[in-house]
Amino acid sequence: MRKFATAVVAAGLFFGGMGVAVADSARDLTMTAPGVSFKGTYQWQPTTKIPSGLHVRGRLLDEKKNDGHNVYLRVKVEGYAWGRLKGAQGKSVTVNEVFYDGAVLKTKEVRMHACVDRGSLRPDFCSPERLFSRN
Repeated sequence: MRKFATAVVAAGLFFGGMGVAVADSARDLTMTAPGVSFKGTYQWQPTTKIPSGLHVRGRLLDEKKNDGHNVYLRVKVEGYAWGRLKGAQGKSVTVNEVFYDGAVLKTKEVRMHACVDRGSLRPDFCSPERLFSRN
């Protein structure tokens, strides 16, 4: 009886751990606006890994190569100002970044969208803002 109870507890811990691993797997991420697209994946890093934030991987693509405008990812981590990851005009750029708040152990909120920089006189084209949050 004791061995059976031990086996049941071990199986429960094993399958519970599998559920956590599946929950933290990478998810698809696609953002598009006129002239720019970002296709990739995102995943929250566990708090045991430093930095513990939103890990984003993918390709930032300038879809209108001859328009003379650059593309960028606009990112905001909770409590900080908006930042940029610049792309290349007429090309695609590989993105592999972790967005995190260095003052806390667990980053809870990140906002992001892909944009076309149209200069200072005209507003930028941006994809709808995506909010990534965790408990």
